[in-house]
Amino acid sequence: MKYIVLPFTEVRRLSFYLAMEEYVARRLDESDSFFLWQVEPSVIFGRNQVLESEVNVPYCREHGIRLYRRKSGGGCVYADMDNLMLSYVTSEENVNFAFNRFVNMILLVLRKAGVAATGTSHNDIMIGDRKVCGTACYHVGGRSIVHSTMLYDTNMAHMLNAITPSQEKLQKKGIESVRQRITLLKDHTPLSLEQLKMHIRDTLCTDERMLTPKEVEEIENLEQTYLREDFIKLL
Repeated sequence: MKYIVLPFTEVRRLSFYLAMEEYVARRLDESDSFFLWQVEPSVIFGRNQVLESEVNVPYCREHGIRLYRRKSGGGCVYADMDNLMLSYVTSEENVNFAFNRFVNMILLVLRKAGVAATGTSHNDIMIGDRKVCGTACYHVGGRSIVHSTMLYDTNMAHMLNAITPSQEKLQKKGIESVRQRITLLKDHTPLSLEQLKMHIRDTLCTDERMLTPKEVEEIENLEQTYLREDFIKLL
């Protein structure tokens, strides 16, 4: 599998990386591709979610947390520079097979790092009874895009206040708070975040593909579709 490399090191906004996934799926002639990314404080919510039902918009505005909608389904996620975003693009058109392949890859990565992780029927990755990694997937251009947030560490205050799942949803899952159903990977491995990034890349990828400046420009153009107010809100 090839690791997709950008010709710069600066952090872009989350919408760039969503566009990058889509661009890789539509335009690059690779069977399987993978890349890691990190973002400044952001909330990303699913294709069918109502923003104001899932996100504390005033809190996000007060604390400079950006809001983005992705094209996959699933729940609302807070992300920042202390956790990892994972993107997997595969020629496997069957979404269930793509999910299964991705989850097994991440389980391999974590187990090789000495972490006793398990998968669930909902494509979450757990350590004990707490989630450390959630996934979502969608199909585009004859390929499947699976993306995931891996909780190495995070600003817990932002996570707890930026996302506002309903009490009904929490009670249905048998929990009292968001904090009770997640765990942080840093508490289960001696690897630093940078070491973990290298471990993931070395475990999963055998080659790399550097994007050209022209391809980056095309991704930036595609990114604009993720920044339209009507796409972000859809209220």
